[in-house]
Amino acid sequence: GILQHPDGTVLKQLQPPPRGPREQEFYNKVYDSDCCDSILLELREYLPKYFGVWSPPTAPNDTYLKLEDVTRKFNKPCIMDVKIGQKSYDPYASAEKIQQQVSKYPLMEEIGFLVLGMRVYHVSSDSYETQNQHYGRSLTKETVKDGISKFFHNGYCLRKDAIAASIQKIEKILEWFEGQKQLNFYASSLLFVYEGACQATTVRLSDVTLAEKRGVPKGLLSGGDILEYNNNIHVINSTENGKIEASVSKGLSKFYALHKKAYSKRHHSQLSLKVENLEKDNVWKSSTCITQEHLNGNVIPQLEKVFCHMPAEIKESANVEVRMIDFAHVFPSNTKDEGYIYGLKNLITVLQNILDN
Repeated sequence: GILQHPDGTVLKQLQPPPRGPREQEFYNKVYDSDCCDSILLELREYLPKYFGVWSPPTAPNDTYLKLEDVTRKFNKPCIMDVKIGQKSYDPYASAEKIQQQVSKYPLMEEIGFLVLGMRVYHVSSDSYETQNQHYGRSLTKETVKDGISKFFHNGYCLRKDAIAASIQKIEKILEWFEGQKQLNFYASSLLFVYEGACQATTVRLSDVTLAEKRGVPKGLLSGGDILEYNNNIHVINSTENGKIEASVSKGLSKFYALHKKAYSKRHHSQLSLKVENLEKDNVWKSSTCITQEHLNGNVIPQLEKVFCHMPAEIKESANVEVRMIDFAHVFPSNTKDEGYIYGLKNLITVLQNILDN
């Protein structure tokens, strides 16, 4: 498992030889202070930062890799681990090892990746849903798209912003692989992290009708303020300051380990809205209407429209990280890593299909 160091880094225990020393050697080579290889220097951008090795004072023979905690900056990190490549065994694997790896997921060669696990924050319940490696191995060619899309669904809507940002980051990693012939990666993964909590978002609603003149919604206060509660969602329209903003109250400590079984839940999640007018050049092209029916009924469909399907030009850029991890099977090469490239391209295709549909 992954341990947390008091200084905010994470500790990954070195595996037994030859895997552990090989991974340590890889990190040492990439992060060598004298490194002047442009290929390796660029590779650093796609890895967690490496801070050498560490051993606890009580067990000096136990060695840990000291790495950047990629989830540290996130409030509600959604995490997915995806093994990349057509082969999860390296060129030096025994026939027995090859058979063992192939039997775990026979579709690896055809699909090019395997979901090892995910933890998704659901805004609706203020809780995490966890899927382990058995979930990923149950995915077929027909269900892999839906299986991956589950990671980007927060209980209210599909986080298309996080999908689009993930695709862009994978494409950068793909560019690196297309341009290098030094290293081949086996049984290595991509770690996906995005912010699950609703971000403070400003949108243009100058073209929105909050109430029809014929029927004033229940809860209309003097001065034109609408105050209504629905499933812990607090909706306010203030005609005085005209602002619309979304935020979710803080809570729930961050988790790093993907397979951690601890489960935390808070019962009182509050989403508050305020309405804001922006300049005319940013007005939504299509009119949106929040009617009495929407306000007195379930407000969730409206939140979906506002916060999950906003035009890209006015949506905040998603807070997303995609990093390469697990390097116990990295070997020198003089050819492109076609297996890894195949996996990246196929993963991009699946994500693009989710986005388009």
